Amino acid sequence: MKSKPDLGFWKLWNLSFGFFGVQIAYALQSSQVSRIFSTIGADPHDLSYFWILPPLMGLIVQPIVGLSSDRTWNRFGRRLPYLLFGALVAIIVMCFLPNSGSLGLGVSQAIIFGLVMLMFLDTSINMAMQPFKMLVGDFVNEKQKGLAYSIQSFLCNAGSVVGYIAPIVLALFLSNTAPAGEVPPTVTWAFYIGAAVLLLCVVYTFAKVKEMPPAEYALYQGAPEPKGDKPGLIKLLVRAPKVFWTVGLVQFFCWAGFLYMWTYSTDAIAGHSFGAPAEQRVTGVTIDGKAYDDKYLFNGRRPVITDGQLAIAGFYIDGDWAEPRTVVIDGDTLIRDRQIVRDAAGSLKLTPAPTGKVTVAEAGRTIVIDGYPAMSVASGVEAVSEMSLIEPGTALTLAHIARPDGDGSYTLEQTSTLPEIDSPESISVNYTTVLNAASKQYQDAGDWNGVLLAIQAVAAVLWAVVLSQFRNRRLGYSLSLLIGALGFISVYFITSPALLSVSYALMGCAWAAMLAMPFTILTNALSGSHIGTYLGLFNCTICIPQIIAALCGGLVLHCFPPAASGAPLTVAMLVVAGVLLLLGSAAVWNIRETFGSQQPAR
Repeated sequence: MKSKPDLGFWKLWNLSFGFFGVQIAYALQSSQVSRIFSTIGADPHDLSYFWILPPLMGLIVQPIVGLSSDRTWNRFGRRLPYLLFGALVAIIVMCFLPNSGSLGLGVSQAIIFGLVMLMFLDTSINMAMQPFKMLVGDFVNEKQKGLAYSIQSFLCNAGSVVGYIAPIVLALFLSNTAPAGEVPPTVTWAFYIGAAVLLLCVVYTFAKVKEMPPAEYALYQGAPEPKGDKPGLIKLLVRAPKVFWTVGLVQFFCWAGFLYMWTYSTDAIAGHSFGAPAEQRVTGVTIDGKAYDDKYLFNGRRPVITDGQLAIAGFYIDGDWAEPRTVVIDGDTLIRDRQIVRDAAGSLKLTPAPTGKVTVAEAGRTIVIDGYPAMSVASGVEAVSEMSLIEPGTALTLAHIARPDGDGSYTLEQTSTLPEIDSPESISVNYTTVLNAASKQYQDAGDWNGVLLAIQAVAAVLWAVVLSQFRNRRLGYSLSLLIGALGFISVYFITSPALLSVSYALMGCAWAAMLAMPFTILTNALSGSHIGTYLGLFNCTICIPQIIAALCGGLVLHCFPPAASGAPLTVAMLVVAGVLLLLGSAAVWNIRETFGSQQPAR
């Protein structure tokens, strides 16, 4: 078997250049999909479950692509046909996904359409991403694989930066707002531009990369397996070199840790570094001891709970009853459309009590009702929620989605009818304490989180260059994860938003190693006709940890006491991520590198 020749820098570059376009698509998916679903009308409490889809699709698709491409030989090549098909599907889906709320569908149908698009987007991204890893395994010798995967890591992170900042940059030219239920033009055009860049990258790859014909490939990788010996995925797993499993253990710790960062980062810095206010959010009701949790509750067609807030039925003003939709006290709007208004910081101006009654204003203040000056309050104003007016025999309607129709009525979707109320004492309100996502502090934290992710990606680009200079791969790998772990843990001790950039830059060192080192070490241990299959199977060490982490995240978060505000202490989840990376750093030293040319024939 011949040794693969050294390749020039630009040949190594061309093998991975398409990764730039693929990663723009991936960055847009990871940073904007939750925003798209929230805009359409999805319940924020359900968003985490949507994110099980991407790693689940990767778990299914990448091994299949790897196995199939190992057995593919045609006029377009061996790996490139899968790149072409995956990229074309991704381009089409990227044009549809941000328009899910603009197709005239109901909220439920728009969410289902968006979920289908998300499934196809992640499937196609995985299909387009996998061939680039395989091309490096096919073309590059052991000596240059570290450099090749560092170039791939550089392009990956460069694409991430472009994807993360695209909507912010487009906000200089396009509107960042849109009608209710529709995605802003900044996000829509970011997806369009990402799709165009991905198309150009695929065209470039096809123009610059020519795969080896079977006979030439056999000279470098060994003769193809006899037709009668076509082992399946399970048999190949049994035959996998030990390094497959030892590197896979490191992968488990790393990807579980980063999943927690992606999930909890915004909430963590909002509460810890930006001082976002907490709020009591209504989650549902308890009737005769049984809880019914959802975001909308109706008594007939009148809202009782609207998007986690109690609807106001009316007021006792100095003992007199009034039913205004809008209440302004001393020029300050407290009630608008029968909903409690938040102050400039986003805090509730009125805190609902379990009884459903709230003190609005003390004596001596001027009140304006529905635009008309009413009176100077002598003794006080008390708001009464719709909840407190429910009478025995009332049958309530619970709705997952309620869309206001503009005439005071609502279109309800995913509804259920609750048992009749026997007495007012048989029903109570359920509350949870969360950070107020509508507050200025929270939104500022969300914007800053995008900047921090871009800083992380830039740091990863720079560290990838340093990482390629390490002669001892295990040392470089372990050190990078250790630095990243310190970055995660340091967030707990940093309250300055500016200093958080240092923490995220340290996380970028771990990210660079996670993208480059595992595939360098694994492909060096592989030879023969199953490289693509093993790389596809190895992707399970990325997907499975994320699925497990997503399923366990809520349970882990409940292990920590709430913050002083009463909101969940999400910053602790970044400490958990740091501990996971520390375990990964230690597990690196269990890896024993081997090389495919030294492996006995199987």
